[in-house]
Amino acid sequence: MKSNHTGLLFFAFSAFALAACSGGEKKESDSNQEQKTAETPSQSAATGDTILVEAWTDGSGNYFKPNKIEAHQGDVLRFVLKAGVHNVHFLPDSNKIKTGLPPASDFLQLPEQTYDLVVNMQEGDYYFQCDPHAALGMKGTLEVEDKD
Repeated sequence: MKSNHTGLLFFAFSAFALAACSGGEKKESDSNQEQKTAETPSQSAATGDTILVEAWTDGSGNYFKPNKIEAHQGDVLRFVLKAGVHNVHFLPDSNKIKTGLPPASDFLQLPEQTYDLVVNMQEGDYYFQCDPHAALGMKGTLEVEDKD
């Protein structure tokens, strides 16, 4: 009698495992999620140039390249992950009296993953950093100039 129950139990478990493994179609959004660009909501559309800023971890350390950026309102800063895991954060306490700062980006984790930021801040100088690597010198400045 035990062998019949054991066989039935094995069959039921196998059927359950098979159903769980094939449990549904994979959505396109699931398979492409890693390839998507991280974007921040912006108050205005991009109307200018795209400026590439690379985020690196290598033998020289953790850094943005370039780390001093001049941009006009309407330009897009495209942060591109080259190596490591990084984010971009315009800290409110480091940009006192500035309004309209973008929120901290999500972490870029895959090589060539990007984070696009439409420059819609007022004219002036802004400080940004990679949160986990700021103490190691991964900082930058953005000088925003008028559209003209």
